[in-house]
Amino acid sequence: MSEVHRFSQAARAALSDTRLQGALTHLKEGFQVKRAHALAGLADVEGLREAARSIRSHALSHLDELLLQFEAKVQANGGHVHWARDAAEARDIITRILSERGARAVTKGKSMVTEEIELNAHLERHGIAPVETDLGEYIIQLRKERPSHIVAPAFHLHRSQVEQNFRETHGHLDANRPLDSRPALVAEARSVMRTHFEASDAGITGANFLVAETGTAIIVTNEGNGDLTRLLPKAHIVVTGIEKVVPSLADVSILLRLLTRSATGQDITSYVSLMSGPKRERDADGPEAFHVVLVDNGRSALLNGPAREILQCIRCGACLNHCPVYGVIGGHAYGAVYPGPLGAALDPGLDGIAKTYDLPSASSFCGRCDSVCPVKIPLTRIMRYWRNEAYAHGLPSGWFNFGLSWWGVFARKPRLYRLAAKVAAHVLRLAAGRSGRLSSFPMLRGWFAVRDLPKPARKSFQSQWRRTR
Repeated sequence: MSEVHRFSQAARAALSDTRLQGALTHLKEGFQVKRAHALAGLADVEGLREAARSIRSHALSHLDELLLQFEAKVQANGGHVHWARDAAEARDIITRILSERGARAVTKGKSMVTEEIELNAHLERHGIAPVETDLGEYIIQLRKERPSHIVAPAFHLHRSQVEQNFRETHGHLDANRPLDSRPALVAEARSVMRTHFEASDAGITGANFLVAETGTAIIVTNEGNGDLTRLLPKAHIVVTGIEKVVPSLADVSILLRLLTRSATGQDITSYVSLMSGPKRERDADGPEAFHVVLVDNGRSALLNGPAREILQCIRCGACLNHCPVYGVIGGHAYGAVYPGPLGAALDPGLDGIAKTYDLPSASSFCGRCDSVCPVKIPLTRIMRYWRNEAYAHGLPSGWFNFGLSWWGVFARKPRLYRLAAKVAAHVLRLAAGRSGRLSSFPMLRGWFAVRDLPKPARKSFQSQWRRTR
């Protein structure tokens, strides 16, 4: 059974994890409040969101043209573009580039696509040692975990857990050194990371955006690790999804205003790095070789289907930060690379509905994800589409679908539905007795496991409406 198939069990375990629950309480203060404050400084937020949506929608509609234009510009700048149909092909391309250069030590900037294609494990099997240089990614690499959040990958951890990992891994340092504060942990990570930067044969980063008109890949960071990863080694490889391309730098300027505010509540991140090819003669630093690996891995199929708008995503994480489900179970319970509403809308298209059918149902459909998405992706509509697909494939079980089918029979016949509702309400009133609440029912144990039901009224709303309207 795959990890995603255990979503229910993983969610229950997350709910009983007191340390995780403590970390999740900071979602509101750490992300929601800062985002709201940052967006309040913009004159026309809705107008900007609509412009961003239009940019991303236009880019998807002209994806083939823009990607070819991007490729031509990268090549004109002295770089190389590689096309990967799936994760395996992407891994092979990257490994081949590194092997041809004799690279054995690799530094990596934060990249969800490299998580998606499981690049680190593949490189290690081929004798190449990748080191994550984003602090959060470095911590979860030491713990052999997936990111629990697409912006803050180690968000779920307590400081004491990080201290334990550092003491176990950094055995060459003084065993009695103080590590009981965040500044001490950051200082140690910076010192250790410096040695990896200096020894790196190649650097790998992701890309927040690709610019077709200039052949530029752009990353936004706060730690400076992205620049050290791309500038110090002799080779730089950008690994990104094909959907990241936009027509122009002017488009990027609009998207950046929303990305940073939606992600971390900043007007702009500390670093916005533009990468347009290898080092030129007049450049003081930079790589000798510049490669871009464009990863499809299911995106083309999504582009031609009802869930295509999920490819507009700019990976800000706002939908995760405002989701009531993610807010109580965290990211690991989803058992997939992309958690939260983003994952519920994207993962079925990348990994198949058979493996991810639980995720679109992990939503209250409150619509908060829709309302905060900077590019106005209709996440709830896409999740509803995947729910329908799961039902059409007989998932998750025959009994569940059997029940839905019968409910559908009643729902399509108003008179039959009213009769059934009247009988059900009478039965539930009898079951509730004098207590006024129903806390259990033989056929609905799962539903009543975490909630009670008020005793149904003797007269339904519809009957009262018909009598008084």
